[in-house]
Order: sequence, then structure tokens, then C-alpha cells
Amino acid sequence: MTASIVHTEGESNTSAARQDWLKKSIGPRAAPLLQRDSDVFLHQSLSSPCVSTIARAEGIWIEDLDGRRLMDFHGNSAHHIGYAHPRLVAAIKKQLDDLSFAPRRFTNEPAVALAEKLAEIAPGDLCKTLFTTGGSDANEVALKIARAATGRFKTVSFWDAFHGAGFGAASVGGESTFRSHIAGPLLPGSEHVAPFACYRCPYNHAGPEVCGLACAKMVDYVLEREGDVAAVIAEPMRAVPYVPPPGFWKAVRESCTRHGALLIMDEIPTGLGKTGRMFAFEHDDILPDIVTVGKALGGGILPIAACIARAGLDVCGEFAIGHYTHEKNPVTARAALTTIEIIEEEGLVGRSAELGDYAMDYLQTRLSGVSVVGDIRGRGLMFGVEIVEDRADKTPGNARAEQIYYACLDAGLSFKISHGCVLTLSPPLTIARKDLERALDIVVTAIEDSSG
Repeated sequence: MTASIVHTEGESNTSAARQDWLKKSIGPRAAPLLQRDSDVFLHQSLSSPCVSTIARAEGIWIEDLDGRRLMDFHGNSAHHIGYAHPRLVAAIKKQLDDLSFAPRRFTNEPAVALAEKLAEIAPGDLCKTLFTTGGSDANEVALKIARAATGRFKTVSFWDAFHGAGFGAASVGGESTFRSHIAGPLLPGSEHVAPFACYRCPYNHAGPEVCGLACAKMVDYVLEREGDVAAVIAEPMRAVPYVPPPGFWKAVRESCTRHGALLIMDEIPTGLGKTGRMFAFEHDDILPDIVTVGKALGGGILPIAACIARAGLDVCGEFAIGHYTHEKNPVTARAALTTIEIIEEEGLVGRSAELGDYAMDYLQTRLSGVSVVGDIRGRGLMFGVEIVEDRADKTPGNARAEQIYYACLDAGLSFKISHGCVLTLSPPLTIARKDLERALDIVVTAIEDSSG
């Protein structure tokens, strides 16, 4: 199995730091497979060519063909329960023996049980589901439902947001990586506004009573001026990570209700406990009209995502909004159902909140006086450290962040860099406290060494 061990948003596939690391760190068994991979896969940023191999993945660990072991604090946000959880592996094997596939127009027990479980754990009347094979497709289903329910086609979303690589998902997304090289127009009616970013706001953490939630008022302004928006689609907390200011989502929810737009929460990376609540939007005491989940839903083994809508949005019975071949695949459904059961029975949501509080306190204490640290932010086990060259004006420290990143990699810790300068750390919810402490110490040491 081949995969990228290191993942750095914004890093060129030919950057000097990357090439130096490859020369120094790639062993004799990994090199031939990397070359074969490069020869046969289409190349794209953040994916291929790869920079290492994976021969084994278990718990929080990944290991390459030459025996190099790394704690994985990235995992594409799919490894909430760690890699190869034995209970999940056993459940998948048994389901393969019992029923391995179901054509779309036939139902089966695992698929129905999973839909019932999602309705059970989702708050309010979010109770009607459609499964897809990936988060991008789940978001596109949500957009189709919004159009059907409202009779409108416009959307409001945020610059810098990511909602998937599909054409519609990329249109409502705001990351340049997925938009800048597409020739011609994207999906019509895709309006974008500036994202909440308190750490760069001139009122910086002053609170809504001071800033007046200008970021939320911009959403309201666009909804009022457009007048015919079907939905606002957004990540409740960006996986970069960006944490919304208090009251932001309540204000947006009220605006959507007032202007007749649906609110779609994209929980593909943040859902199922990563932020210390089952759904990240629960931190903000709101209820969306539609929520999408994925990535971790398949337990870090199988691909499955879901679009969950409130009961009143079951309005598409006379036409197709998905028609996916694996819409009710019993094996992927069993994997997802078992994953949720593991999260619930092992108390991983509460564990994420507890360990996340510890990690934030540790980083803030150890790095409080370090000049190259601009901000430390996150929720639960999704947190980040912004690296800067100048703390006063927050000049991004992209080159320094890359230096820190490779120092951590050499010390046995893998994660990703977001926006060029944010060390983004997202360990499994199953991580042992001692392993978390070890990883945090690696990060702090690398940052301190860089600032010296």
C-alpha cells in the first residue's frame, strides 16, 4: 500500500526542503516503490508524487517499507479510532462473509441500522440520510436538496473553505488549490464572503460585544442583497484550525432562517467527536438544516460519507439526487456503524475534549514566550500552532514552519502544515496520554530550536 507520510499544504513537490528530506530519509526499499508510484499516477499537489511509503498502519503509528515508524497526527482526519482497530477489522471480516454487496434498489440490515444510528446521534430532527462514498459527494447531495427544497440555486460560502474536489463542491469551496486551474466558470451562483478569523481580526478575541460580529453580519448582508440564496454551506470549525467567535453561528443561523436559506454544516473532518463534541456545531448551540459527515465514518479503513437532513427536507422522491452504486453497501455500512459504536462505548468524545484541553494548556504554557508563535488555537484533538516571522504583524513564517515540520518528522512525528505556516495536529481519539505528551514535546522542542 502506498501513501504520503508527509503532507504540507502549499509546499511545492520540488521544494528544496522536500528534496533534501527525500535524499536523507528515503531508504532502499521505499525508493523503488516511490518511483513506480510516480510513473503510473497522475501528479497533483498535496498527493502525488509521494514522499514515502506505508507498509503498516496500526493505532497512532505508520511504518514505511524500511521500518521507519511515525506517530500520525494527520491521517486525513479519517483515523479517529486509530488504524486497524481490532473490533472494526473483525466486524468488516464477518460482514464480508455474511453479505458483501447489495444493489442500490435493495436494502439490507447494516445500511438501515447505520441510518437509524445517525438519526439517533444527530441532534434535533436530523433524521433522513443518504450515503455516498466520499465527503465531496455528500456535500453535493446537500446542495441538490437545498435547491429542490427552496426553488433557488445560489449559495453563500467562505473563502479558504474546503468542501471537496467535485465540481460543485469545489465551486462552493474557497481554497485556491481546488479552484485556480479550472478553466471556465464554476457552478453559477456560488457567492463567497470572508471567513471568520479572530486571530487576524483587529478586535482579536475582544468578544462579540466589542467586534459586533462583523463577520456574521457580512453573511446577513449578502443573504439580504441576493434575496434568493438556497443555502449557506460552511465548516463549523475549519480543520486548519479556525475556531469561530462566540455567537457567530447563532447569528448566521438566525440570518438563514430570516432570509429563507438553509444552513448546511460540513462536518466531514470535524464530526464524530474530533472537537470534543459528537458534532462541532454543538459547541455553538445551533441546529443546521443539513449536516454532512465522512472521513472518520469508515473507521480509517473504508470510504463512506453521509448527508443527514431534517425530516421536512425529504422532498426529492420523484428524481435522483445520488444514485450511487455503493449507496447501501453492507460492508461500508457495517464499518461505519461499528466505528460509531466504538466511539460511543470507549467514551472517545469525552476523551477528545479532555486530551484537547490538556494539549492546548501544554502548548500555551510552553510556547507563551516564543517569538515565532503567532497563535495557538483549536478544539478537542484538532489544534494548531501558527508560525510567524513577526508576531506584531503576524507575517507568515512559511519557511520556518517547513523547517520545524521536517525536524518533527525526523523525531518521529507526522502532521500537516496548513496555509503554509500553521502546524496542524490531529491525533486519533484513542491516543494514549503519554504518546500525546511525547508528540507535544517534539513539537515544542522543534519550535524552540527554530527560534533560537
